Amino acid sequence: MTSTTVSAPPSAGTPATQVSSTSAPRDPKRRRRILMAIGGALVAFVFVAPYLVMVLDSLRTSTDVKSAPPTIFPKVWQWDTYAQVLGDERFLAWLKTSLVVAAGSTAIVILVAVPAAFMTARHRFPGRGVFLLLVLVTQMFAPTSLVVGLYRQFFELNMINTYGALIITNAAFNLAFAIWILHGFFASIPLEVEEAAALDGAGRWQVLRRVMLPLTLPGLVTATIFTFIAAWNEYVVALTLMIDDDRKPLTVGMRAYITGYEQHWDQLFAASVIAVVPVVILFAIIEKHLVGGLTAGSVK
Repeated sequence: MTSTTVSAPPSAGTPATQVSSTSAPRDPKRRRRILMAIGGALVAFVFVAPYLVMVLDSLRTSTDVKSAPPTIFPKVWQWDTYAQVLGDERFLAWLKTSLVVAAGSTAIVILVAVPAAFMTARHRFPGRGVFLLLVLVTQMFAPTSLVVGLYRQFFELNMINTYGALIITNAAFNLAFAIWILHGFFASIPLEVEEAAALDGAGRWQVLRRVMLPLTLPGLVTATIFTFIAAWNEYVVALTLMIDDDRKPLTVGMRAYITGYEQHWDQLFAASVIAVVPVVILFAIIEKHLVGGLTAGSVK
């Protein structure tokens, strides 16, 4: 007969085996936020890196810019480059031309695009679809393909080497985009908003100015920024129409720092950095309206 051995129960003094507690799992939302922050920082660095290189090269000497192998930081920090550029009368003339042309083109585009977009979005009239189609078709033409015809027309009008030629051209090439952007914003506003204002005795232009424009402020900001930047960066038409050196915009005039006889790379990079500043200032001023305009205006 086989005997069965029964183990004795553990004594009261023997400690029981305890299961080690596992650490709490990480919060997936927190990990996702960290990954998104890292990804955003990498993307931001990719876009900011060229500007950082431009700033560092503006603080180098011209010889250091062309040295090989290149270094991340300047061997000799040259801080007076910006003073040299801002003291250059040619640069100040180019800056004036760019400001006049960009501001003038933007003003014309907004003044024409707002009523055009309002009428096409809120009112049905014969030829409305054809008009919008023609507006869209004009956006397909590149300035390069029309530069010869533009030169001929402005030559006949005796407008070569004038601010007006560049302002009209830049306004014409950016008007289609502004109309389509604002058309979408006006069309998205409920018709009841306009009807409520009309019941309060507001006329068509009062409805546009006091009700519709505050509600479409994000669209106005978008059209303004796009038009200003496009006019500020335009090169081909300005190169063709502007002959005198003191009437060229920055995009064309800055070529004078690099010629076959002299090469001032430090001044070129410093001028490029300064050329970015007005666009940054414009965006910083009106950027707050991108959010504020979304809630502006209401029906009582």
